Amino acid sequence: MPAPAAPRSLAAAAAPAGKAKLTHPGKAILAGGLAGGIEICITFPTEYVKTQLQLDEKANPPRYKGIGDCVKQTVRDHGVRGLYRGLSSLLYGSIPKAAVRFGTFEFLSNRMRDEQGRLDSTRGFICGLGAGMAEAVAVVCPMETVKVKFIHDQSSPNPKYRGFFHGVREIVREQGLKGTYQGLTATILKQGSNQAIRFFVMTSLRNWYKGDNPNKAINPFITGVFGAIAGAASVFGNTPLDVVKTRMQGLEAHKYKNTWDCAYQIMKHEGPLAFYKGTVPRLGRVCLDVAIVFIIYDEVVKLLDKVWKTD
Repeated sequence: MPAPAAPRSLAAAAAPAGKAKLTHPGKAILAGGLAGGIEICITFPTEYVKTQLQLDEKANPPRYKGIGDCVKQTVRDHGVRGLYRGLSSLLYGSIPKAAVRFGTFEFLSNRMRDEQGRLDSTRGFICGLGAGMAEAVAVVCPMETVKVKFIHDQSSPNPKYRGFFHGVREIVREQGLKGTYQGLTATILKQGSNQAIRFFVMTSLRNWYKGDNPNKAINPFITGVFGAIAGAASVFGNTPLDVVKTRMQGLEAHKYKNTWDCAYQIMKHEGPLAFYKGTVPRLGRVCLDVAIVFIIYDEVVKLLDKVWKTD
């Protein structure tokens, strides 16, 4: 009778070999924070241009003729450093934003994987949605509100914000904490859909590439290509929400009753194409953004796996 026990024992011993390795949420938080900080320093100028074009409403005489003109005027009036106005507020937020995003994603995905540790694309979408909503409430909404106010403030005749902390202090003094949470609904919708789309695409591409071997290594170049594709998909999927969010967080947000009223007024006075204003600069930034973040994140996790044993 002991003979039949051998095959079962061998099968049990062989099973872990095909099981995907899980990433500890603590590692995800550290790796995500580092990736977010490096990425924003590289891509901020395109974020600045995108925001300026979105704030350049059709209702007023347009200040910029396009991307090139926006860059030209900014450098002419404020020097190259003008393209980095508002970087401090975004940098302070990018590190915790990416940390919360990847930490939440790994926390959720570790509980939604199958017996072999694999995550299908549908569950990747759900985990991405949860990660996006978490980062929206904890970090993105207050961070983006301050950033948009900084950039919009520079375009006014007499800028009043001297720096990040001074700007935050003035905003809270004049509008209370609520002043840093303008456009919360639009931000949750935008970030939730954003990360849902990105992680859905990344999970799908990674599963396709790895095939039957969930632990197959993916080199940084392939990760970057997958990240760029995921970024492009998210841009076309939620740019309208990004436009509404930006308007709701600008200095003229008082013109709108709420998120839905903002969308209605944009459609009524500017037409449907206004919802895709700033798409080109955003497309370039986001593709580079997502590619860089996933490359750095994966490489840092690999490094942490060597020095931080969590299995």
